[in-house]
Amino acid sequence: MLTVYDYSMAKILGESEIDGFLVGDSLGMNVLGFPSTLQVTMDHMVHHTRAVVRASPRQLVVVDMPFMSYEPSNEVAVKNAGILASEGADAVKLEGGVEVYDRVANIVKFGVPVMGHIGLTPQRYLTLGGYRTVKDESKLISDALALEEAGVFSIVIENVYAEIARKITERVSVPTICIGAGPYCDGQVLVIHDLLGMGDIQPYFSRKYLDLKTEIREAVKRYVDDVRTGKFPGKENYKSRES
Repeated sequence: MLTVYDYSMAKILGESEIDGFLVGDSLGMNVLGFPSTLQVTMDHMVHHTRAVVRASPRQLVVVDMPFMSYEPSNEVAVKNAGILASEGADAVKLEGGVEVYDRVANIVKFGVPVMGHIGLTPQRYLTLGGYRTVKDESKLISDALALEEAGVFSIVIENVYAEIARKITERVSVPTICIGAGPYCDGQVLVIHDLLGMGDIQPYFSRKYLDLKTEIREAVKRYVDDVRTGKFPGKENYKSRES
């Protein structure tokens, strides 16, 4: 899986062998310039979901439920999950374990598939003391088992020790998707900006497959130079009566 936030990227990646798209609330930092995911709203998620879905990708499209879109009550959670599904999401993802059991169970009961998310849960980074590795093996396993019982079809495991992620994967019957949790899960997910080298920070668990930030800067520099020196536009770039 990779995060996808817009139509053009969805069109490009739709032709790839990627299995799934995550319209992640990480768009808050990577697209909207927010300091965290806490500023992302349902309106933001609906807007970006629509853009991705317009590309008609063959991949599974999972959409993050943003901060406070599911925490207040089961009714609020079901309503907002339904909104995202009606906009084209194949499934929604929400953060938490045992404490969100009822939310997950109710969303699934009313017809929207749910992907779980345990370990480092960015929407709760304030109470976690920052973006830290989660080490409580017993709690992590309990959270995973609770989500499985509640009806999730998959679980994201973020920023935990690889050995713990392996034990969780062995204990649950649903697929696990790692991000910063080692090689023992059933799948991996990354933020597209990290993979392409477009982010401001390169996480330790990511791998930069392209330095696109440098490529973009260099392309723009060549364009500016060509305009200023009269090399652009060339004859092939415009029409004239003489031609």
